[in-house]
Amino acid sequence: MRTVDERFVRSRLATIFQLAIDVERWPSLLPHYRYVRFRERTSDGGGIVEMSANRPFGPLNWPTRWTSQMFVQRKALKGGDEPRVRYHHIEGITTGMDVEWSFHPEKGGTRVRLVHAWNGPPWPVVGGMAAANVIGPVFVHGIASRTLEGLAGVAEQEPI
Repeated sequence: MRTVDERFVRSRLATIFQLAIDVERWPSLLPHYRYVRFRERTSDGGGIVEMSANRPFGPLNWPTRWTSQMFVQRKALKGGDEPRVRYHHIEGITTGMDVEWSFHPEKGGTRVRLVHAWNGPPWPVVGGMAAANVIGPVFVHGIASRTLEGLAGVAEQEPI
């Protein structure tokens, strides 16, 4: 399973990047987030983080929860890499999922791209199908697209 959510954000790279790594603020900025808590912090600004968000279905919300190891790459590395945020899910139904947020400056703003990659849950026969047909497009994309849209909206309130 692979989902890609991408958006041009009319803000400075530093602004949207800071919002993306300040995950503990997400519940106050994004109505679909229930909580975000660090269990452990690392010197790069990441660490082990528990997250919970609702996936709305009309008037109903389906609560989701996962725990990830979060890695923050603040400065460009040799070869022109831009800042990135990576997650590796270590608990929850999406254990083993890898997520990458990338940020690319463009004229007038920043291109932000979220990629989720995962082989699916370890369920015999149906795990891959469940990931590709339900978990990825309905839950992962449903939450990621709202997260990106919400953070972009906050970032675009600041002048470039």
